[in-house]
Amino acid sequence: MTLLAKLKGRTWVMTAAALAVLVAVNILLQPNFLEASVVRSNLTTFLPLVLVAVGQTYVIIGGDIDLSVGAIVALVNVVTVTTIAGLGGDGPAVLAGLVVGMAVGAGCGVLNGLIIAGLRFQPIVTTFATSIVFSGLALWVLPQAGLPVPEPYWRTYAGEVLGLPTVYLIYLAGFLLAAVLAARPFMTRLRAVGGLRTAAFQTGLRLGALRVAAFALSGLYGAFASLALTGETASGDPLMGQTLAMSAISAVVLGGTALSGGVGGTLGSVLGALVVGMIGSVIFFAGLPFEYQTLVQGLIILAALAGGVLVARR
Repeated sequence: MTLLAKLKGRTWVMTAAALAVLVAVNILLQPNFLEASVVRSNLTTFLPLVLVAVGQTYVIIGGDIDLSVGAIVALVNVVTVTTIAGLGGDGPAVLAGLVVGMAVGAGCGVLNGLIIAGLRFQPIVTTFATSIVFSGLALWVLPQAGLPVPEPYWRTYAGEVLGLPTVYLIYLAGFLLAAVLAARPFMTRLRAVGGLRTAAFQTGLRLGALRVAAFALSGLYGAFASLALTGETASGDPLMGQTLAMSAISAVVLGGTALSGGVGGTLGSVLGALVVGMIGSVIFFAGLPFEYQTLVQGLIILAALAGGVLVARR
């Protein structure tokens, strides 16, 4: 058996190898790259993209795509910040803001799913349209950026809980949720929906419910990412997260999830998100223009699409 045959279906191994190369390059460009404080800073920077990529994975595995997640991030941010401010900014207000923000994210995802699965609209067109709606709502809720969050919010996010950095605990919670879902029949059924929808329907699977659930997870992970960005920026911004959708799609396809659906997993998407983040780090410390990062992401998507077409033809 050839090495290529062994790696078939395990694109995440190649992604992990690419990540190792990028880490080595970063060490050369930034000698203190492996110091604990630098690792923590980088993981904090990568966290929103990792969370959005995990949520996007479920949608793409189901044969759909979500272009609205960046707008969801912005909407959750401004709703959370204004809720906290409106309730006085104390501890219970912060907790209420977090709950409302997560509910808004999941609700936006459910709305996307209901429109697409229920009305049978095209996912790419629908989520592009809802992204405009969600962006407009974010500007309506908070027309100008700058509304601050209470100090305990961002201090807790930047600090530690139970002796561990809060960022690491968020990573852990996100991974645990993904692991629980991976162990459930949900993922097998979702792959069936994305892989061969007609056959999945004939077996009696509830296609509509599965697709709505996938979009709800995308919205929920988008809300988690928004709450993380809120802790990082310590303020409300209706234009937050504009590039997250395309960056997350780059991470998902780089991690081995097929844009046609049915193939992939969250582990590859996490590795893909770290690779995308590391590319940005290399570009920054190498002194290259920031525009190169967008160019590289576009080339990643094109290469992934081309590879998928070649595999399908074979």
